[in-house]
Amino acid sequence: MTANAINGFLNFNQKWQNAAELNNPLSVLVLNLMPTKQATERQFLESFNHMKQDVRFTFAYPESHSFKGTSRTAMASSYLKFSDAAQKDYDALIITGAPVETLNFEQVDYWQEFKQIIGWSHEHVKQTLFECWACQAALKVEFNVKKRDLLEKTFGIYSATQINLKSPLVKGFGVENQLRMPQSRHTNIEQTHGVEVIASNDKIGPMILYAPQINQTYLTGHPEYEADTLKIEYERDLGKKQRIQIPTNYFDDQNRIRYTWKRSSHLIYQNWLNLIHRKN
Repeated sequence: MTANAINGFLNFNQKWQNAAELNNPLSVLVLNLMPTKQATERQFLESFNHMKQDVRFTFAYPESHSFKGTSRTAMASSYLKFSDAAQKDYDALIITGAPVETLNFEQVDYWQEFKQIIGWSHEHVKQTLFECWACQAALKVEFNVKKRDLLEKTFGIYSATQINLKSPLVKGFGVENQLRMPQSRHTNIEQTHGVEVIASNDKIGPMILYAPQINQTYLTGHPEYEADTLKIEYERDLGKKQRIQIPTNYFDDQNRIRYTWKRSSHLIYQNWLNLIHRKN
């Protein structure tokens, strides 16, 4: 099937070719909080471009946010303000990671709007997916789960060491098909009362969590990342003279990227989309 973009920078700049939709597409609203707007759009479009369902993406932004790398005029020309996007219902909502994880939640300029968006999602979408910072932020809002700073950034590709194989979110995973996910974060959640841990790693903790009572899925990492995304982040931090370790389980002995999470990402997103049909 295919993933199409209703709006967004790639759509505006004609850098994404929409295709004919064969079935009634699932409507997915994406609150894109990442600074790399076009790269993030492309990552999600590519990730969902071979699902079993047609998917139609609408990109939105929190109007209470003061953007640093993108002008508000550019955002307004390519994205919908969330308040405008929220005038209709969607099959699903995705909220991306954001480069604000070292701030206290209350210090984030769109924190109040973020909480309002979560409240809106309870009535207007069938499933919600939170990634990285948004995962931690949503768990704080819904279950008062606290986060803590890490002494060293969790950075690299990590495999699940414990999986609840009864969960539909991990259908297709097992001994011979490891669940792998890119991670890039400075914080971790402290406890998980009220939410199910579906997959975790002994070293870094939860990777996938689920709250069936409110139809919310939480990913602590970035399944959408392309092969070279961690490399770009690593070289960026080196260029800024920041303390950064080589991403774990990412380069081989010849310093070549090992793109080991592509199938995992496909399964994770497909299983999540399947939850929408279970809800119908």
